Amino acid sequence: MDRSLPLIDLHRHLDGNVRLATILELGDRHGVRLPGATLEALRPHVQVTGVMADLSSWLSKLHWMTAVLADLDACRRIARENVEDAHREGLDYVELRFSPLFMAKPHGLDPAAVVAAVLEGIEEGRLSTGLKVKVIGILSRTHGVADCTAELEALLTGADRIVALDLAGDEKRWPARLFLDHFRRGREAGWAITAHAGEADGAASIWSAIRDLGATRIGHGIRAVDDPDLLVHLRERRIGLEVNLTSNVQTNSVPSIGEHPMKRLLSEGILATINTDDPVISGIDLDYEYRVAAPAAGLSPGEIRTAQRNALEIAFLPEDEKASLLLAASRRKP
Repeated sequence: MDRSLPLIDLHRHLDGNVRLATILELGDRHGVRLPGATLEALRPHVQVTGVMADLSSWLSKLHWMTAVLADLDACRRIARENVEDAHREGLDYVELRFSPLFMAKPHGLDPAAVVAAVLEGIEEGRLSTGLKVKVIGILSRTHGVADCTAELEALLTGADRIVALDLAGDEKRWPARLFLDHFRRGREAGWAITAHAGEADGAASIWSAIRDLGATRIGHGIRAVDDPDLLVHLRERRIGLEVNLTSNVQTNSVPSIGEHPMKRLLSEGILATINTDDPVISGIDLDYEYRVAAPAAGLSPGEIRTAQRNALEIAFLPEDEKASLLLAASRRKP
């Protein structure tokens, strides 16, 4: 990791990054029976320590993070703490994404009120830390088309404070083509488009995210290596990939860290980046991904710097703000 370049995380789910201590405290406050009463007793129920059977099994670890979101103050709190934690990690810029429906469902909260609470929490964190933060709204495809329509309506209530729309969840059972109208409306709202694709499904899922949804960035996208034509398209159109090394291994999306396609993607000139996904679930932070996971995936120091530069290029930021980030990082003491 080159500290003269900005440290950026473009793919971090705030609703999958809830402090274990916060889960315990909120569980106690709201009478939610948790599977453990201490940090160490709770940890194996929330944090992945090995390889899961598949993405769906990995996602089951999210359960207790949303189970304790019993009121809007809890939603506001975890959003604020995400910004505080990103600042504590030394990040210069973070894009936090969340699914209001995913957060609202366990206790029947109003998704639009969840959006307002999350945006308030992020703003509180931004003001207290000075960290540059942008927000991405997620449609959780696994809930179905109709629920995603309601989720979109909720996100649109905060449209001016959201920079992009994402599609997450089970990409095999709920393909992108089912959500054409949702993403048309997202583009009309002025949002950039990213989408989870090519993680649990193949290269065709990435093509669909680009052609059907208008994605200019792809969450994960590691199966792009299976299609030479897609690699050319990604390179020529400057479509970036939000790669998550450790979680790709944990979800069994790649056989091992040594076989991760990140090195190949960079060698093909793809704008691939290094991100955390759900840090608490994976038991990592961005420093770990750069310092441990990236070298284990075969990346050289030069390739790691390229990934850092790629993150700045594809960030959902205007060019003057990118330039400011780069200037500030260049003046930082080694």
